[in-house]
Amino acid sequence: MNVGTDANTGTFAVASLRSWWDLIGRDAYPGATRLLVTCDAGSSNGTRNRAWKKELAAFAEETGLEVTVCHFPPGTSKWNKIEHRLFSQVSLAWRGRPLTSYDVVINTISAITTKTGLTAAAILDQRPYPAGQEITDAEIRDIQDRYLSRHAFHGDWNYTVLPAPRPAPEPAAGRALPGRVPLDVLNHPALTGTDPAALLAWAESLEDLAAALGGPTRRHRRRGYPSRLTAGDLFTAARIMSYLGISQRTLAPFLGVHPATLCLALRPVTRAAAGVPPPPAAPPPAAPPRTRGEFLAYAACHGIDLSIPESGKAHTAPEATLQTPDTP
Repeated sequence: MNVGTDANTGTFAVASLRSWWDLIGRDAYPGATRLLVTCDAGSSNGTRNRAWKKELAAFAEETGLEVTVCHFPPGTSKWNKIEHRLFSQVSLAWRGRPLTSYDVVINTISAITTKTGLTAAAILDQRPYPAGQEITDAEIRDIQDRYLSRHAFHGDWNYTVLPAPRPAPEPAAGRALPGRVPLDVLNHPALTGTDPAALLAWAESLEDLAAALGGPTRRHRRRGYPSRLTAGDLFTAARIMSYLGISQRTLAPFLGVHPATLCLALRPVTRAAAGVPPPPAAPPPAAPPRTRGEFLAYAACHGIDLSIPESGKAHTAPEATLQTPDTP
């Protein structure tokens, strides 16, 4: 038994397995090429615990063992034979004994013997296992694609972790990303009413705050792909909409994203900019554009080319495209 002093995490669960293999298993089964692990459906070795699968993949690759994992269905962890063969004896051994220190725990477990020949060993693991380890979608997807072989029956509960990873799969052919107008074109005084350098400096000063408030960079990183919208894009878009009074529906196609994407991305930017006044702006035009056609005509009058270039490179998780009519 591995007695830990920190959090009961997936990393700790695999560290316990590694300690058993190094101290007992390797010598007891010198010719072993496979290992069967039966465990609960939740907690540190649960079916959805990403750290458990990540560390298991590292353990399998490190030892060369093919590790088969069989999770007991939810609510049936007491079916596991170790509950009856070992844990019951531990409960009997320390029944009525105050567990005042780790030494008492270790010595009590190590003193277990039964008439049928059972003996127990215990070690103290004082290494840190901090909770909250973040495993991204991209990481767990790579582990599932390259290391996990799910069984035909309940593959979410029964799977084998391979000691040698499969080759990385070829990237799926995604639809090409829609084109967009470059930032240096959109960041024009006629569109923002502000000096371009001053506007970008203002955006850079608020970038960290906007990201901390849940900006698109964090959201897209969690989903495993980068955002198309930088802080400069978002603050420039906010200034254009404020200065000219155009809608997100009209502006979004020029940034190559769906209006809903722009709407969500602008929320933290708006909150970040609420307490910091923007750079001085020129008076807005007397007749500001309201539709896509008027916006294009207004830009052309100021020598600004808002034509959208050809679609960019392919992307496995593209943004939705939208055909925007000439309406507000």
